[in-house]
This record gives sequence, C-alpha cells and structure tokens, in this order.
Amino acid sequence: MRSESWLSIYKLLILTTLRSRMQYKFNFVFGSLMAAIVQINEFLMVAIVLYKFGEIKGWSLYEIGYLYAVLTLARTLYRTFGDEVHHLEKYLVSGDLDGVLIRPLPVLLALMPQGFRLMIGEVLQGGFVLVWAFIGLLRSGQIDWTAIPLTLFIIVTGAGILFAIGLATATMGFWTTRISELQNLTEDAARAAAQYPLTLYPKWLSGLLLTVIPVGLVNYIPSLYILRGELGLWAVGLTGLGAVFFLLLSLWFWRFGLTKYQSTGS
Repeated sequence: MRSESWLSIYKLLILTTLRSRMQYKFNFVFGSLMAAIVQINEFLMVAIVLYKFGEIKGWSLYEIGYLYAVLTLARTLYRTFGDEVHHLEKYLVSGDLDGVLIRPLPVLLALMPQGFRLMIGEVLQGGFVLVWAFIGLLRSGQIDWTAIPLTLFIIVTGAGILFAIGLATATMGFWTTRISELQNLTEDAARAAAQYPLTLYPKWLSGLLLTVIPVGLVNYIPSLYILRGELGLWAVGLTGLGAVFFLLLSLWFWRFGLTKYQSTGS
C-alpha cells in the first residue's frame, strides 16, 4: 500500500479517537486548563529559586525558561501523537497487542492513534513560558527574530528524538514485559535533568544525556547557538540529524523486538 494510503488511514483513526474524546467537552476543557495551571506552577517553583540567586552557572532565568519551554513543547508534540507507545506495557501484560498484530496495518500505525489526545494544558504551559522567555531575551538584545523559526525547528525535531527514546524504551518490553521503571529513567528522569543546562552535571552524566539518552540534543545543544551564538549553526542542524538517526535506529530496534514478542494473554 502506498504511503499516502497509510497516512489517510492514520488521519481517519486520529479523527475517530478525537471525536470519542470530545463527547465530554467540559471534562476535556477543564482537564486541559487544570493541567496547564499545575504545570505552570511547577516552573514557577523553579523560577522563584532562580529569581533569588539570579542565575545558575551563568545561565539566566530567561535562558532556563527557554530550555524548559522547548523541552516541554517537544515532549507535548511527541506525546500527542505517540502517547500509546509510552503505554505499551498494558498491551504486553494483557496480551492485547495480539489484536493489534492481526490488523492489516503496520503495528505502530495501528497502535499510535489509539492514544491520540490534544494536550492543550501542556501547550499552554510551554507556550506561556516560551513567549515570556522570548520577550525577555529580545528586550535584552540577546536574540533577534531569527530565533523564532529556529526554535520551531528544534521543537519539531526534538519531538522526533523524544519519540525515538520512548520507542526504544518501549521495545525493551518485548524482553522484560514490565517497562515502567525503565521509562522513569529514560523518559521522566532524563527529561527532568535536561530542563537545566547540562553544565550543571558531571561530565559522565552530561555525556549520557547527549549520546545514550540524547535529550540534551533537544534543547541544550541548539540553544548554545540560538541563545548565545556559540558552536555555530551546525548545532541546530545536529538536532535534525540526531532526530533522523535515532528515529531510524529505534524503528529498526522496534521491528527486531516485534520478532521476539510472545503473548502473555490468555
């Protein structure tokens, strides 16, 4: 089947999922707003500490906000379209993946639309912090308007990198079945660490966050050029190349993992 046909099917599955979620509009809107409020408070706690001390290792409050917002929006984009990959464990434990495997579709194409959701709260959260950081950085003359398209680029490519990390972690479930603890390390802990400049951490840890779990490529490396003019434009391009490389690697690992799948369902 041609790729256009797969995309049409994927779009139809997403629309079907979205319609079912929008049957309860108040819950959807209220839940989104509450998510935004809770998560903005999360950043405000960090901002209060930064405001008290002024900067961390030479990084200003606006720069920290930029790192935080880029990572948040990239993760939101990944989890909007690929959230069901993050929840693969429930399919492995229950054996429900069997039903996905027998569909006349690629497994990922059949799996991903089932978890599609509009993460309005997270978009509001990340967007608010990003606009606030942009205003501060533009006023100080640290950046110009070219930072905006570059930032949009690294958010999209960063989502690809985060999806690759999530897919590779989920694939480990074909051997271990339970993957929630591993996800706490590769997705949650790594993301929390990458909200701050990698110079805060020991070299072995920053190296880990740039290679094995490459969340540092999502925001830190390209921000060195976008915010500070360091390294060169290649630092932004590296995010795009990293997204392609890690996506291809994780997709290969996923296909290999599928060959090792053994149903645990009854």
